[in-house]
Amino acid sequence: MAAVMVARQGRELQRYSASTGGRVVVGCVPYRVRAGNGDGIDGEVVEVLVISSQKKGPAGGVLIPKGGWELDESMDEAARREAAEEAGVIGETGPALGRWCYRSRSYPDATYEGFVLPLRVTAELDRWPEMAARRREWVSAAEAIARCPHLWMREALQRFADTVAAEATRFASSAL
Repeated sequence: MAAVMVARQGRELQRYSASTGGRVVVGCVPYRVRAGNGDGIDGEVVEVLVISSQKKGPAGGVLIPKGGWELDESMDEAARREAAEEAGVIGETGPALGRWCYRSRSYPDATYEGFVLPLRVTAELDRWPEMAARRREWVSAAEAIARCPHLWMREALQRFADTVAAEATRFASSAL
């Protein structure tokens, strides 16, 4: 029998930023590397997994999984939990891509502090807590950036894309 995953709810364990006073959130850029399109140009293709907004659906653009970082978990655990709850994926995280401060759209007086980690997807779940409320879609980083309405998430996606490109360039030059 499969275990049932339930999304965490409530703010009892929520972390708050000492610098902004707002919530501290952790997100991730779920990604996979797959074989290129066979034309000999692309050896490998990197795709990112984006999700629809829970409140606005597909009309709200695309987002990366993110949510509150709770007191009883590490940053890595929070990123992996959000990926499983919101996007239905499991994976391994890398070092944080950065820290961003942004204004909440729901609470205009609140400034949140957000951290984003890359998450290399190792499994896609058939069922996950928010599957009825969100769509998930594999796209290029460029497409994710173009379709994301939030500046801080676009910056995180761009930093991810730049990091992947740098690693690919370094790998290609070391193979010569």
